[in-house]
Amino acid sequence: MSTTTVNVAFQSTLLQEIDRAARAESRSRSEFLREAARSYIQRKQRWNDVFAMGNEIARTRGLSDDDVTKEIMAYRKSKASRR
Repeated sequence: MSTTTVNVAFQSTLLQEIDRAARAESRSRSEFLREAARSYIQRKQRWNDVFAMGNEIARTRGLSDDDVTKEIMAYRKSKASRR
């Protein structure tokens, strides 16, 4: 697999945190940032998949955004009243 070098600017405090975390995992800064980027992309894709599934369910059941919002609010209210 070929690689490309890029320049990225970080605030010095963030770079120090990155370096500390990379050292704690015995990784290079590049390895650490590659894994962070992969994790971010995977997490975003999972959330996109969850929202797409929810939108599909709402569409097939004929639910509007207001219907979904009301259901969420009712669930949260019932959960809060159990405390």
